[in-house]
Amino acid sequence: MLEDILTPCRALFPDGAHTELRGQVNRTRRVVLLSGNLIQNVRTDVSGVSARVYKNGVYGFSSMAEYTPEAARAVLRATAENADFMDRHVRKNGGPLPTVDRRTLAPDPDLDDAPQSAYLDFAQALDARVAARYKNLVSRRIVVYEDSMEKLLRVSQGTDAHRLAPRCYCYVFLTAETPSGVPVELFTVAGGEGGFRQNFSDPAALDEKIDELYGHVMKKREGVYADAGEKTVVLGGMMTGMLSHEAVGHTVEADIVAGGSVAAHCLGRRVASDKVTMTDFAHHAFGERCPLPVFVDDEGTPAEDVPLIQNGILTGYMNSRESAGRYGMAPGGNARAWLFSDEPLIRMRNTAIHPGTDRLEDMIASVDDGYYLIASGNGQADTTGEFMFGVTMGYEIKKGKLGRALLDTTVSGVAFEMLKTVDMVSDTVTWASSGFCGKKQPMSVGMGGPALRCRITIGGR
Repeated sequence: MLEDILTPCRALFPDGAHTELRGQVNRTRRVVLLSGNLIQNVRTDVSGVSARVYKNGVYGFSSMAEYTPEAARAVLRATAENADFMDRHVRKNGGPLPTVDRRTLAPDPDLDDAPQSAYLDFAQALDARVAARYKNLVSRRIVVYEDSMEKLLRVSQGTDAHRLAPRCYCYVFLTAETPSGVPVELFTVAGGEGGFRQNFSDPAALDEKIDELYGHVMKKREGVYADAGEKTVVLGGMMTGMLSHEAVGHTVEADIVAGGSVAAHCLGRRVASDKVTMTDFAHHAFGERCPLPVFVDDEGTPAEDVPLIQNGILTGYMNSRESAGRYGMAPGGNARAWLFSDEPLIRMRNTAIHPGTDRLEDMIASVDDGYYLIASGNGQADTTGEFMFGVTMGYEIKKGKLGRALLDTTVSGVAFEMLKTVDMVSDTVTWASSGFCGKKQPMSVGMGGPALRCRITIGGR
C-alpha cells in the first residue's frame, strides 16, 4: 500500500491554481506457456510521483520515478514553474476549470499480491489439463496475466482518493488446421476485477468455457468463407462492444471531437435507430457492478455515468474538466493516466449499448440469409466513424438456423450509418474487460453490449 507522503505537500500547492499531485505504482505479472513450454515469466513494478497545475488555460506537468517526500516536493516546484512558463509564452487566457464537489474517498483494501510461483503452477496445471482433454490441436497457449494501478491522489479542488484497480485473466488459445493445412485459432478469456487469488484456484473451473471454445475450433477448421457484400447479420455482444468502443466511443471523446471527429457536427442529431442507447458507465450498469469500476478520475472528478446516445440521438461527449467547460457539459470523471509519468487523457471506462427486449434465438430465427458474428480479434476505426474489424468466430444463418462456421473475415462500415439499420436488440449484455485501449497510452477499459441485428458489409475470402 502506498504510504501517504502527499498530504503534507498541500502547503506547496500554488495559490489560486488547480493542482493535482499523484503517487502511483503499476504492477504486472505474466506467465505464458506454449504447448507446455514456458516462454515468458515476468513480474514488474513501476512507481513514481507526478504533479499537474492548471493556469489560465494551460497545464504544467512534471514527474519523477521516485516515490519519496523529496520527489513530491520537487515535482510540485517544477510543475508550478512549467505552468508559469506556458502561461507567459502561450497566453491562452483561459477561464477557470468547472468546480466539482470536494470529498475524500475511503481507501481501497491493500493488494493481495500472489507469489509468481502461483501463476506458474496454475498455468502448468491448466496446460496439462488442456493437453489431456483436447485432441486434434496443433498447438495450445496459456497466458495468466494480472495488472493493477494503485493511485494516491491529492487535489486542490475535487476528490482526494487512494484507489487500487487490479484485474486478472487467463487466456486459452487453441490452434487446429483445416483439411488443407491452414491454421485456425480461437481463444477464450476467464477472470476479471481483482487479483489472482480472487479469480483462480482450480483449473477445472475453466472446463466448461474451454469445452465451448474447442467446439468452435473444431467447427471452424471445417469452415467456409463468407460471401462478400452487404448482409443482414446478428452481431454478438462482443462484436457490439468492439463497435461501441472503437467506432463510436472514440469519436465522442471531447479531445477527438475538438480535433474534428464526425461527432463534432452530430450533437442533438440522429446517429442510430431509436433502438440504440449507449452510455459510458462509471462503476455500475444495469443493476450490477461494472467490469472495471471507476469512482474518481485523475483530476479528482467524481465518476458519473455519461450518456452518449439516447434512443438514437447523440446527447453528449466524454470530457475532462477543461473540455467540459468548453462544451458546456458536466465533467463525468473520464480523465485518466496509465503510468505515473503520463498526463491524464480523456478515456472511456465501461462503454456499452443498452439491452433491448428481443431474445437472441428470435433474432437468429428472423434472418433468412445472413451471418451470426460472435468474436473479433482486432479492429480499427477513424474519426469519421469508419471501421473495419476482423471476425474470428461466426456462423452462417440459413432460413433462421445456424449453419457452417466461418473462416476469418472482416466487417466494415460507417458507425453512425450502420447503427441506423439496427432493428432488433437482445435482452442480455456481454461484457469484455481483458484488453487495453491504445489511445496514446494504454488503459484498461470495459466494453460491452447486447446482440444487434443490422446491415453490415462483410468481406469474403
